[in-house]
Amino acid sequence: MKYVFGPVSSKRLGQSLGVDLLPPKSCTWNCIYCQLGKTRKFVAERQEFFPREEIFDEIRQALALNNSLDWITFVGSGETMLYKGIGWLVAEVKKLTNTPVAVITNGSLLSLPEVREELLQADAVLPSLNAGSETLHNQICQPASGLTFQQHVEGLVAFRSEYKGRLWIEVMLLGGINDTDAALNDLANVLAKINPDMVHLVLPTRPAPEQEIRLPSEERLEQAIAILSKVTVVVSPLKGNMDLRNAPDMLEAITAIVSRHPVQQRELQKAVADCFPGEAQKADEFLSGLFASGRFRLVEHNGEPYWVIQNEENNGFNC
Repeated sequence: MKYVFGPVSSKRLGQSLGVDLLPPKSCTWNCIYCQLGKTRKFVAERQEFFPREEIFDEIRQALALNNSLDWITFVGSGETMLYKGIGWLVAEVKKLTNTPVAVITNGSLLSLPEVREELLQADAVLPSLNAGSETLHNQICQPASGLTFQQHVEGLVAFRSEYKGRLWIEVMLLGGINDTDAALNDLANVLAKINPDMVHLVLPTRPAPEQEIRLPSEERLEQAIAILSKVTVVVSPLKGNMDLRNAPDMLEAITAIVSRHPVQQRELQKAVADCFPGEAQKADEFLSGLFASGRFRLVEHNGEPYWVIQNEENNGFNC
């Protein structure tokens, strides 16, 4: 499928069917930790990149094949809310199924009333807030010209006042950058203004184009939880497991997932092994065959090998 991928597993959303609305990489930010690689050209104008009817038809097909989903998650190869018409898609999906709908966004366009309106029907919205100060926000997120930190915070506050669903803010915690006490206290002050239902701490466990990115220490992670918990509920970062057992075509399913974010090799090995219970040699041979397809290559991050898509134009990863 062109737009739909998964289901993929996570602690936050369980078994989630992903819907990618954008051509890679279409974004308003150039985050130093981004798993999609560098933003080579900013996109700031909303448009219907692909026909909404085609996307909806793929969702309908995928739902017919997957009857045990926890969420349908709209994401993008960049900033999801650049897709003009996402509100129509959310509304149509909710007519089709009782499975809740989540939207993952960086939140940079929430200052626009039309963007906030399109999100009102979603069951959960997960915007990003990685800093409590303009300086740190600009260092981490590197937004397009005209997208200010103040605008970002005001958009989040305005959306909270209008939105009745679950607002779960994602905070990417970066070792030595936004995990100091000062940075965390600034962040807590901004979160208090927004009043989200939860904060989800996320760690840079996947390779990014900026090689200096590192994980926070256990001590810093615990301190982040302690400080941010004073203003809202904090969910600590734990991964789910990839499940490929119901994939009609495993090569296509894995390609769809890896094209949207790097996948740890041992996570992929476990997912493939689960498809061949008691047949370790067959699982190994299948994985070798996948790699031999030429669609993937390996990069190393924090001492771990990851699979990324074999496409130099669309990512900024270095071997």
